[in-house]
Amino acid sequence: MSVDPVPSELLYRACDTTQFDFTTTDELDEPDTLVGQERVLEALKFGTGIRRYGYNLFVLGPDGAGKHETVLRYLKGIVPNQKAPSDWVYVNNFNTPNKPVALELAAGQGPRLSEAMDQLVDDLKVTVPSIVESEEYQNRRQTIDEELQERQEHAFEELREKAEAQGIALLRTPQGFALAPMHDGEVVKPDEFNKLPEEERKRIEQIIQALQEELAETLEHIPGWQKEHHARVRELNEEVAERAVARAMEQIRSLFQGVPAAVSWLDDVAQDIVENFGIFAGGDEQPQQQQLMAALQAMSQGQSSNFGGGGDPFRRYQVNVLVSNTDGDDDDATPVPPPEERDEKKIIGGGAPVVYEDHPTLANLVGRVEHMPQMGALVTDFMLVKGGSLHRANGGYLLIDALKLLREPLAWEALKRALRRHKVLIESPGEFMSLISTVTLEPDPIPLDLKVILLGDRYLYYVLSNADPEFAELFKVAADFEDEIDRGDDNDLLYARHLAAAAKAEELLPLDRSAVGRMIERSSRIVEDAEKLSTVMRPIADLMREADYLAREEGATALSASHIDAAVEAQIGRADRMRERSLEMITREIVMIETEGEAIGQVNGLSILSMGSVTFGRPSRITARVRMGLGASRVVDIEREVHLGGPIHSKGVLILSGYISGQFLPAVPLSMSASIVFEQSYGGVDGDSASSAELYALISALAEAPISQGFAVTGSVNQLGEVQAIGGVNDKIEGFFDICMRRGLTGDQGVLIPAANVKHLMLRQDVVDAVERGMFAIYPVEHIEEGVELLMGAPAGERGEDGHFPKGSIFARTEERLAAFAENQRRFASEGIDGNGDRKR
Repeated sequence: MSVDPVPSELLYRACDTTQFDFTTTDELDEPDTLVGQERVLEALKFGTGIRRYGYNLFVLGPDGAGKHETVLRYLKGIVPNQKAPSDWVYVNNFNTPNKPVALELAAGQGPRLSEAMDQLVDDLKVTVPSIVESEEYQNRRQTIDEELQERQEHAFEELREKAEAQGIALLRTPQGFALAPMHDGEVVKPDEFNKLPEEERKRIEQIIQALQEELAETLEHIPGWQKEHHARVRELNEEVAERAVARAMEQIRSLFQGVPAAVSWLDDVAQDIVENFGIFAGGDEQPQQQQLMAALQAMSQGQSSNFGGGGDPFRRYQVNVLVSNTDGDDDDATPVPPPEERDEKKIIGGGAPVVYEDHPTLANLVGRVEHMPQMGALVTDFMLVKGGSLHRANGGYLLIDALKLLREPLAWEALKRALRRHKVLIESPGEFMSLISTVTLEPDPIPLDLKVILLGDRYLYYVLSNADPEFAELFKVAADFEDEIDRGDDNDLLYARHLAAAAKAEELLPLDRSAVGRMIERSSRIVEDAEKLSTVMRPIADLMREADYLAREEGATALSASHIDAAVEAQIGRADRMRERSLEMITREIVMIETEGEAIGQVNGLSILSMGSVTFGRPSRITARVRMGLGASRVVDIEREVHLGGPIHSKGVLILSGYISGQFLPAVPLSMSASIVFEQSYGGVDGDSASSAELYALISALAEAPISQGFAVTGSVNQLGEVQAIGGVNDKIEGFFDICMRRGLTGDQGVLIPAANVKHLMLRQDVVDAVERGMFAIYPVEHIEEGVELLMGAPAGERGEDGHFPKGSIFARTEERLAAFAENQRRFASEGIDGNGDRKR
């Protein structure tokens, strides 16, 4: 059975640029849809539309597929028409200051309330002193003060007169009041008093003792009188304050009349201002240290304080705007920023917020409570509560890279907890893990209603699906990106429009028709399929940028195919060191690869080496040795025996045994021992793409038929002898071609590939040229017999009606060798000789 080589026109599918009716891509409009991602768009439409628990999204696909850009482009089309969510603010809890109150306000009202409260405090700082200094207030305050003074003076005057009537003086001293005897209007000195008769002294002492009791009783009334005075002053201040506060807060109340929680808090504000009226009048001022200690004490007792305000008594009336949706009309926010420039702020304006969290730590997700150092202590208050991305995205959409999220301690659990609870609770890591129990702020939780969109690769999605039961509960919608799309006229034009959009977005030179054609061809090469186009746009965009650089160096006004080719060559050249070293090792015959002549049990296999972003093909010598075996037939995979072979490679070797057993001597137990190895292979080997080459080497060794070393082989094989498709066919062909090219093409060299891989061929132009000249050939093989005939130059043979292969054929020689092994094995067994050649005892 003869196999014709692949014609040169099938080795590279060129793009027909005559289908394009444009000169450059500047003439093309932006595409209104994404190339080949209809399934993704449907998933996004469904996931963002359904408002049920757990219907968050996971967008999965390869890196560079444009997941971020696609999601943002879709959201940009729907969020401007959605209602902006509520604002959320934290305000002081005047009853329990360590539990700040969360208020929900209409969109844009948070900053308005904050400004109104700041204005209220500023107004009261001006109006209250003017009220206190007014004639009416001063007269009323003076009357109250004079009444207290008159009451005190009247009480002491009565006591003084009574004491003088009995010859006793009531004296004021720095230490307080004192009583002393008098004579002729003068206070009797102690020496003179001691000279008085004893009876007189006792009489005076009894009078003084009685007067002292009356003095003590009078002094006991003074605190009560002062308390009454303070109460009257307070009533006066409250009366004045209530009128002043009512006038000042009238407008604020009217703005938030429809928000009961806000109205209730404003009532508390009014009451607190009335109770602390003196601070607006410039009174009740304390040094900063005293205020701090008072605040700490009040905090511990659950009382009102200006905790964390740096000694500012007015801080308690401020408003902490946690999140506001007032910036929705900012047109400058609508362009989608590149990944390296994104942050956790809103990135799409208008309507519902869209937030991308680039650093999804626990604090960045759920918020945090900050602290300020004051007088050697760390203090905090409601104004130091900071929101997280869950707060900013509430009512809209939160985008997170799944891998970044999982790398942050506690972040994944915190996100799931918030989604399960439908609320955001601000917790520190210690509180989250229940490791600390210190008194701190406990802000009200914020109700949560948003769509979380995780972005990651497929492997991560499947790992989470299998490892975390809650993942399937919370992320029910998967938007799976296509890696490739069909190549055809319609998609070619759509692809050209995407190239045009990318060039315009990055201000690159436009592409002419030849450049568009070359980019389409390069896309097919990237996806390793002449009938497909890659949807992973990152390498395409990189190539355009590099071609743009080269074109501008030449002073060109548009990119052409030559610029694309030069950029590709430059990419290869920059990363080609290891490939060049590999070729050099072979051409210098340090690594032994034959490209001419014949050898038994030896074939050139083709493998792929991947180092970072560089992938290239490299031939490897595969050898097989056979001998008679005692007992069951066995093919030894040396790579597996030394733990250098992966499981898929080992599977491929075991398939060889299945093929040999089924193809030869079906009625006779086989007695063969064979070993197969990749020569000069010092690293791991995996994959089954060399299994057909290993089978050729094994058949060659059994039939003792030499294999032409001008060929290299790739392709896997099944137990039926069918050659199956493999990956990396272009790199593998070019890897062997490069060796032959350096040693000199003879016209007898080529590569055997699976026939199913012909549609994947997008080879370099020098390979295509060599095939056209007849100096190199690529053979599509469907069955192992075809490869046997190409490699060994003789018919493989087909079993006839008599049950035998044609005499002299490769398979006949193979079967004869296996029959000889079986016969010898029976003879040795009958003579009692063991597997080592020794006679059994």
